[in-house]
Amino acid sequence: MGAFALIGNLGWGELLILLIIVLIIFGPRKLPEVAEAFGKSIRAFKKAARDVQDEVKTEVDEKKNTDSKS
Repeated sequence: MGAFALIGNLGWGELLILLIIVLIIFGPRKLPEVAEAFGKSIRAFKKAARDVQDEVKTEVDEKKNTDSKS
């Protein structure tokens, strides 16, 4: 899953407009902090998604093992 998969079908023009808006709102000094926070949020989301996926896989495997023993 690429980094741009989360933001949909935005082209370079739309991304440039978003960057300009973010620069106006937060200013150039705060931009690295905002980017870092965004990156941490994305990593946390991906970790949570992996954890859920692993949990579901474990449950499915356990269910298959119980069904095969019956």
